[in-house]
Amino acid sequence: MTMNLVLQGPQASSDTLDRLAQLARPARVVHLGDHALRCEDVAFSAELKARIDAAALKAGVDACFIEAGRRLADFGLVAMDMDSTLITIECIDEIADMQGLKPQVAEITEAAMRGELDFAASLTRRVALLEGLDATALERVYDERLRISMGGEAMLKAVQAAGLKTLLVSGGFTFFTERLQQRLGLDVAHANVLEVANGKLTGRVLGGIVDAEEKMRTVERVCAQYGLAPRQAIVMGDGANDLKMMGIAGLSVAFRAKPVVRAQASVALNFSGLDGLLTILQ
Repeated sequence: MTMNLVLQGPQASSDTLDRLAQLARPARVVHLGDHALRCEDVAFSAELKARIDAAALKAGVDACFIEAGRRLADFGLVAMDMDSTLITIECIDEIADMQGLKPQVAEITEAAMRGELDFAASLTRRVALLEGLDATALERVYDERLRISMGGEAMLKAVQAAGLKTLLVSGGFTFFTERLQQRLGLDVAHANVLEVANGKLTGRVLGGIVDAEEKMRTVERVCAQYGLAPRQAIVMGDGANDLKMMGIAGLSVAFRAKPVVRAQASVALNFSGLDGLLTILQ
């Protein structure tokens, strides 16, 4: 089986990229700007992938094997996780920081993202620690700490211009997803609802928790809503609770992801921004 290999890295030199390309012995090399190239008609094997992945990781380069001819136009939906994917922070950790509890909450978050804890149970534990916090802390996190991940806005502009629908599906909170939906012009957003009473967090989530199963069901629902099959979706995530929705996608993208996620995704972007997707599908 032959495939294309895309190599890219924001700090990668042309010499580094050419050296990695030679490991694949490609039929043809196409340079895609200063920091990316595509090797065409590469004889794919698991051994070759392992060798190139290891060399690329050491060199600070993202390596992606993909079927020849795949383009952005083959897809109809981009679905994204929010925390540590579309944005650079874990919102719940930053909210907890307002309560002086960031280390305790971040430790639980990290274990959940590695797949070591049940997500719903871990979220319930973390949210309970926020009881009594003034709800204005959410606004402070959004204004002072929330940043879009590198390449996120460029990626979204390109996929929206190409006519793809966009979904933000998060195990985080609607306070943030709704604001991002409006700010970035996203089609659909779905997340957990934090209960607030008398201007303070109660330490509870209203309704069902958006866990791995619910994320997958959301991708399926939104695909059906727009007359798409799940294989026409690109799904981007970083944590273990993203694996189920990534598993039904036509293309899954692990962004700055935990090892368990990188191992199962179609594409891993460890160094490039989210707009590295555009390079892969050009």
